[in-house]
Amino acid sequence: MKIVHLVLLSCLTTLPSAALAEEAIAPSVHEEETSEFIPNETPGAGFITSAINSSLEKTFENIPVPDEKPQLGRTLTDYVSAPKIGGYFVGRYLYSNQKSEHTNEGFSQRYLRLYLDGSILNDFKYRVQLQMNNSTPHMKDFYLEWTRWKAFSVKMGQFKRAFTFENPYNAWNVGFGDYSQVVKKLSGMGDYCGEQSTAGGRDQGIQIQGDLFPSKKDGHHFLHYQFQVMNGQGVNAADQNKRKDLLGTLQIQPVKDLFIGVFGWNGDFVSDNGVTVNRNRWATSVKYEHNDWSLRAEYAHSHGHKIDEFDEATGTFTGTGKADGWYAAIGIPFNSWLKIYARYDVYRHQATWDSAKTIYSIAPNFQIHKNILFQVQYDYVHDHNAIERDHNDLWVEMYVRF
Repeated sequence: MKIVHLVLLSCLTTLPSAALAEEAIAPSVHEEETSEFIPNETPGAGFITSAINSSLEKTFENIPVPDEKPQLGRTLTDYVSAPKIGGYFVGRYLYSNQKSEHTNEGFSQRYLRLYLDGSILNDFKYRVQLQMNNSTPHMKDFYLEWTRWKAFSVKMGQFKRAFTFENPYNAWNVGFGDYSQVVKKLSGMGDYCGEQSTAGGRDQGIQIQGDLFPSKKDGHHFLHYQFQVMNGQGVNAADQNKRKDLLGTLQIQPVKDLFIGVFGWNGDFVSDNGVTVNRNRWATSVKYEHNDWSLRAEYAHSHGHKIDEFDEATGTFTGTGKADGWYAAIGIPFNSWLKIYARYDVYRHQATWDSAKTIYSIAPNFQIHKNILFQVQYDYVHDHNAIERDHNDLWVEMYVRF
């Protein structure tokens, strides 16, 4: 990390006011949500933003570094690093032979994202990420994290929930056109209970996390923990009651790159019309990411009703008040530009087989350049909830970072 004197007044006309930032955050398998620059190539900076970042780094290198320690207080202090900015967009074509329901076939803009990562005073790292879906922009991430120690850090703002391994993955790393059903429905992406679809697995609150017991052989940590106190209402929304959501995870890494984790979530969600539903959830997971091979398997269970199951006439809920799901995914690298993923994906919105939706997917990923990814995904869908239980979907997606 480059430490520079904050004599930046001459640069402020060309930099965003928020661009007093870090150069990069040390790679960590637990920090997919922390920075789009982890790992450095995924997704990181693109065609335009790489040139901007390089220019900013050179500007910061020419600023002298003071010998004295920074003076804290309201006046400008001395230690910041060069900011990192980036952006990418995802577009899609969808074909489905399902005739009984509208499937949003054709071309569509999935989303466009802009992000900025940085640090101040060495130990304070911040992140801002904006997303636009068609003509609707909204804030995804904004937070400040104190990272003085690897074993104990504190984050406050809006960021990913600590629930399931797949939730923190950015779109370039998932391997498929979308997250698994259980992660989407039970981690807060168009949540099962009725939370806003733009939440993207995020909420507002505070988190402590850390990595403990480093291996003397290769430096990996045997134990990772996270604990969060969150509003429970998703992104860009104030809390609607005095109760807070509590989330946490413990993960062991018996050997490098193999993770076994358990997750817990106790909270609730309040709808616009004042209906409150519980979110009591747990998950167990395993993942292995090594030499570009990917293996993930997760199971999650939820106890708590959906908003649309509330009957105003009787003041009671219908349905079982339970949901669960699981998936297993593998990614096999064939060469430097082709990696093929396959997934078995089941979600049961009443935790019964009569409510199950099963998707079998295969998705070749063609990364012809570090900034361009093409993805072709075939899904065979068996859905007990649909009129046509069996149908086929074909996704073709492009990812471009700029």
